[in-house]
Amino acid sequence: MSLQISFRLNEDDLRHFQLIMNEARNTAARSTPEQIVAGARELLKEIHQVPVPQYVSERLDELEQMIDMLEDHEWRLPEDDAARVFNALAYFCEPEDLIPDHIPGLGYLDDAIMIDLVARELQHELDAYRDFCRFRAEQPKKASVKARSADVTREQWLEARRKELQERMRSRRTRLT
Repeated sequence: MSLQISFRLNEDDLRHFQLIMNEARNTAARSTPEQIVAGARELLKEIHQVPVPQYVSERLDELEQMIDMLEDHEWRLPEDDAARVFNALAYFCEPEDLIPDHIPGLGYLDDAIMIDLVARELQHELDAYRDFCRFRAEQPKKASVKARSADVTREQWLEARRKELQERMRSRRTRLT
């Protein structure tokens, strides 16, 4: 037997989470990008070692994708865009969070909520990166593609797609502000 519990965060709740995120970002400002990514990776490792509610486990892929966006050498996220992602990961490298992680069933609930919130903030970045990964997986892995000009290398067609998707990402983000 399972039990479904749902809740809605109102504007005051969201402001509270934003305040917590801002505090984490201020603390993370003293950390290197490598430390921020390592902290987020450590959280993922910890979560994978314990049983967690499905609500939490369903959100881990998005956190993993945020980290991958920064580490994927073929995606090469420009510095300003990478800073947005590092900024979003700040909460996940903090050892102290809203709900202590050791509380069974609830300890990672705040992390899952924060993943949802930062995924909304980075929606266009995540969409562009997912499209890039799909494109890369569908294309031949050879250095040159025979179906295209013999002069076009894998790196060139990836670069063209990356530029197109990153421009789309920034354009969509700008329209919302």
